[in-house]
Amino acid sequence: MNTVPLLQMRDVGITVGARGNRRTLVRDVDLTVEPGETVGLVGESGSGKSMLVKSAMRLLPRHVEVSGRIDFEGRSVLGFSRRELAAHRCRDVAIVHQDPRAHTNPLRTIGDFLVEGAVAGKLLGPREARQRACELMASIGITDPEHRLAQYPHQLSGGLLQRMMIVAALLPSPKLVFADEPTTALDVTVQSEVMAILQEQIRERKLGLLFISHDLDLAAAVTDSLAVMYAGTIVERGTTAEVYSRPLHPYTAGLLACRPSATVVTRPQPIPGQPVLAYEVGSGCPFAARCSFAIEKCRKDRPRLRTVEDRLVACHRAEQIGAELPQGVHS
Repeated sequence: MNTVPLLQMRDVGITVGARGNRRTLVRDVDLTVEPGETVGLVGESGSGKSMLVKSAMRLLPRHVEVSGRIDFEGRSVLGFSRRELAAHRCRDVAIVHQDPRAHTNPLRTIGDFLVEGAVAGKLLGPREARQRACELMASIGITDPEHRLAQYPHQLSGGLLQRMMIVAALLPSPKLVFADEPTTALDVTVQSEVMAILQEQIRERKLGLLFISHDLDLAAAVTDSLAVMYAGTIVERGTTAEVYSRPLHPYTAGLLACRPSATVVTRPQPIPGQPVLAYEVGSGCPFAARCSFAIEKCRKDRPRLRTVEDRLVACHRAEQIGAELPQGVHS
């Protein structure tokens, strides 16, 4: 029996600007998250990852235009009425932001922040919501939860405040969680603790997770499948094990080659050149100017996603690249 995907994006594009001067930030994106699946969306800053997530929650400003189709459980998110959209954000999806301090009100207590959505959406009463918040805090190792409810954001460390963001996301029992680089603002030790908590809670509740990161190693450690994004479009998509161990797109291979290794003493190989935005790309491959495998066809014709070795790759030379990349990149 086929299940309906939690999230299904088809040919999604995002443009900004006034008429006659519109700029494309995301182009031709297809992405699916199945129930209980954890998907990683990886790419450099400016590749369009956060814009894509905000489009799925309809959190973009009014002057931003979203085209294509975004469905949640078969229903068009772009077609939701105001009431349907409010219910969708309250019951179906939740987001853990990159910087928790930028998304909490310093004048309101942690308790107010945690229960506001569930109470406003009439999912829980105030007392029941606070009790559930305390239970969730205890389940992720936060001591003295009753006391934490009375504190203000400035009284909590960055790691503890990010844990509160996870509690706020899980409190309404959503079906899909968006995690937008949730550990970027934290130090390395706290990063691993927060990711372990998030991963455990997602697995126990059998939720879908779209994990956004610029760190391919981190995404590979916590996801079932990976989508690699460059210049506003997805260039490679497949299971995490396949993409991470044997990349077929030169950008994915470049991300792996430029990372430091904890076990092998090798000099990281940076990707040459500068990343580009979607509106700066011409008619050819967005990565052609930085790619050592590029040929004239790459500079003239934009490659579309196609199936190569049981995954999707937007590269004219994917088969040759898979055979020619040095073994060190695959390991």
